[in-house]
Amino acid sequence: MTKITNITRQNLYTLIHTELGLPKIYCTNFVDDIFANIINGISKEKKVKISLFGTFTNRFKNSRIGRNPKTKQETLIDSRNVVTFKPSKFLIKKINKFS
Repeated sequence: MTKITNITRQNLYTLIHTELGLPKIYCTNFVDDIFANIINGISKEKKVKISLFGTFTNRFKNSRIGRNPKTKQETLIDSRNVVTFKPSKFLIKKINKFS
């Protein structure tokens, strides 16, 4: 079984720095700006589509009654916004090609 690793912002900074040879501060600003634009788009436009990758959507969920499966105690789950992701067909094909 392979070890699951997370991709951190620091990994992205380093990858761009080594691949393109740009100064580390430019790489840091570049990655941070990309994430800031995605977050801003999700919060304002309710949807961000990245071609050949997928679509992030901001969706509202109403409050509801939830239940702790262990104790069976019911509790109110507040209404909130959630971000959903739908991968593109291209991404799905690429993932299935390597599995």
